Amino acid sequence: MLKNWIKKAALTLASVTTLASVAMPAVAAQETAQIDELSIGFVPSRDPEEIVTATEPLEQLLIDELATLGYEVGSVDISVGTSYEAVGEGLSAGTIDIGFIPGGTYVLYDDGAEVILTSTRAGLSNDSEDPADWNANEPTEATDEQVTYYRAIMIAGPSEKGRELADKVNNGEELSFEDLNSANWSVMSPSSSAGYIYPTIWLQDNFQQNLSDLENVVQADSYLNSFARLASGQVDILTVFADGRRDYVDQWQSELGGENDIWTDTDVIGVTPGIYNDTISVSNNSDNMSDELKAALQEAFINISQTEEGKEIIAIYAHEGYEVAESSDYEVERQAQEILREQSN
Repeated sequence: MLKNWIKKAALTLASVTTLASVAMPAVAAQETAQIDELSIGFVPSRDPEEIVTATEPLEQLLIDELATLGYEVGSVDISVGTSYEAVGEGLSAGTIDIGFIPGGTYVLYDDGAEVILTSTRAGLSNDSEDPADWNANEPTEATDEQVTYYRAIMIAGPSEKGRELADKVNNGEELSFEDLNSANWSVMSPSSSAGYIYPTIWLQDNFQQNLSDLENVVQADSYLNSFARLASGQVDILTVFADGRRDYVDQWQSELGGENDIWTDTDVIGVTPGIYNDTISVSNNSDNMSDELKAALQEAFINISQTEEGKEIIAIYAHEGYEVAESSDYEVERQAQEILREQSN
């Protein structure tokens, strides 16, 4: 009797085990989404062959990472667009699934593309929108904190007018447009985000004026040229990414003719809104794309960026990591693109 009971129990257990072994793969198969191919487009900000070589390992890394998130991807196709616009158009048309594109390209094609991640870089010890805070906390240094944007700043030099404007800012006085218009400015080309477009936004936000409304403006062909003019007193103010002075600490006195160190001779008199970093955007018109895949891609790229191999790959674009992004993060970039459109008309 006992033997028969044990035998029946063993048979029952074997049946359950067999059923479980058959059922489990069926559940797993149901939970795993199949994607034949994912396509990634990179903008040609560097030599295309260099980009392809650097990013080739990303193909298998992304396949492996998505596999842990419920996606079985057959292959990943990486290409470099012939232009920034070509990648944006591919995303909009749905012929490219994922694009590594700047914020400016994203906002031009956001009717068919959606930003999912913003790249990060090392932050700075100064980030206040109040220029006096920058001057009270010199020198500006890099920090370990990762940030999704950088700023442009307006720097006053050692000239008499430069010191006059810096003194007003450091004494807590508001600058007027007349103050700014009485100075000589050095700016970059009209397509430069930090050297022209965002300083224009700063003028619009604070004085309802544009850089083109200033009476004494010269365009520099490089930031080095701009700092040389500032050091010599040819100009009183320059526009530059924050904090561009860090790049010229040694040259300021030895080559550019600065009387004192650069932190003594210069002061910040204006700080722009944040200029958001490059994006990873996806196509809303791709047959592969879904809300679930977007979330998986966000997690996958963040995880990849935290590995040594991943860091080497994304360094081709000077990316250090990624954070989840929202379309609203790029609202100021839309304003910047409007300025560019007005300039071309």
